[in-house]
Amino acid sequence: MTAGQGGQDELYERLRAYEGRAAATSGVGKDLVNEPMIRHWCEAVGDTHPAYTGPGAVAPPTMLQAWTMGGLSGHSDRSGAYDELFGLLDGAGYTSVVATDCEQEYLRPLRPGDRITFDAVIEAVSERKTTKLGTGYFVTTRMDVRAQDEPAGTHRFRILKYRPAKAKPGVKSVRKPVPKSGLQSGSKARLKPEPMPMEGPERKLRSRPVVNRDNAGFWEGVAAHRLLIQRCTACDTLRFPWLPGCNACGSPEWDTVEASGEGTVFSHVVMHHPPFPAFSENGEGGPYAVALIELSEGVRMVSNVIGVPCDKVRAGMPVRLEFLRTDPELVLPVFRGSEG
Repeated sequence: MTAGQGGQDELYERLRAYEGRAAATSGVGKDLVNEPMIRHWCEAVGDTHPAYTGPGAVAPPTMLQAWTMGGLSGHSDRSGAYDELFGLLDGAGYTSVVATDCEQEYLRPLRPGDRITFDAVIEAVSERKTTKLGTGYFVTTRMDVRAQDEPAGTHRFRILKYRPAKAKPGVKSVRKPVPKSGLQSGSKARLKPEPMPMEGPERKLRSRPVVNRDNAGFWEGVAAHRLLIQRCTACDTLRFPWLPGCNACGSPEWDTVEASGEGTVFSHVVMHHPPFPAFSENGEGGPYAVALIELSEGVRMVSNVIGVPCDKVRAGMPVRLEFLRTDPELVLPVFRGSEG
């Protein structure tokens, strides 16, 4: 990532004037901290810590932002300054957005019945930066969260508002994986995508997975039509997604187990909007089902459910692994459902 080239950036001078201005004032959470939302969160992420259930339960600290979110109807407390800032960026052609990271600080536990209030400020706007996605500006907002009028935590959220980089004519760029030395997957297949000509301006492609040293073995397995699960060689705990170390005992040593391909739908959502034609079977952009699949080995992964109407997908539905070639360079694991 590099800074913009040449001369004074007049837009940046206008943008930085918004630093320190309110992004939201006197915000109020739409719901009190409550046990059903805590339970749904814990079930979705597989967190069974006893502190989150029973008498005296507290909310998982990472739910801090969840209690401030406005849902589909949004919030009415967003400031004019925030909208003006984004209007300036949009008007200058920086219309795309991607979330880059967040930081949270926890000051006190949140308990069922707590009333959540918050204020947010535009904390920082970066100078113009050039990234692989394109050129743009990083915008950081800080939200100060209170529970029962007591400081409860801080949530910093950073996004990149950018102008997409122009692709080379007739060539689609593909991220290449970084191989892991001493790969223990046992697979001889190598994921080596190369740039290839586009088949036409209307071709719809799925986004490329981010392949790095920690997960390259997984994608090599997928290319060979094998779904590989990491196994800690110190305590035999299975883990997914792939990580550099065991989240049970901390050991960095691991090998892999090939999944049987059997599983069930643990939870799911049906995506209606925005439409993404590359993700739907009929190419029309939706609706389509995205599910958290519990494999028979006990780990869970997010994937598409195919083969049944999206409104027929249900928790507990048996599914079977398949490998879907979405285009000449990309193979993805998906799961075929059965209504029977």
